Amino acid sequence: MIRLIIGNRGSGKTKRLLECVNTALENSEGNVVCIEKERLLTYNVNYRARLVETDHFGIQGYDAFYGFLCGICASDHDITDVLVDATLRIGGRDYEALAKFLAQLNALEEMREKNLTFTVSADREELPESIFALCEVL
Repeated sequence: MIRLIIGNRGSGKTKRLLECVNTALENSEGNVVCIEKERLLTYNVNYRARLVETDHFGIQGYDAFYGFLCGICASDHDITDVLVDATLRIGGRDYEALAKFLAQLNALEEMREKNLTFTVSADREELPESIFALCEVL
């Protein structure tokens, strides 16, 4: 299931994501992964969650991001939750490319078995309607 936390800068998306990480850690019988663009959440994310920084791996654009997520999930079949902060800063502000990226993730059976949560710094009205057919908004 793909879930989105939508809102403009300063609206509390990251705080909400951290709450989701803690909830996932409490409820999951598997592994929880939190992905961020740059090292900002080191002291906020519980040590039991794997914290991954995309800048460390040079991830830019949705194609690279898709491959990165697939690689993370392929390397550990016990992952139950993947939570991503700053999605548009990692992939770019092209909302159509974001919609395509989310559709690719939704089409991949292995990803549908995981809880995927993304923060998106935009107004709901700015995003294509096709995104909301695939995702649940928190």
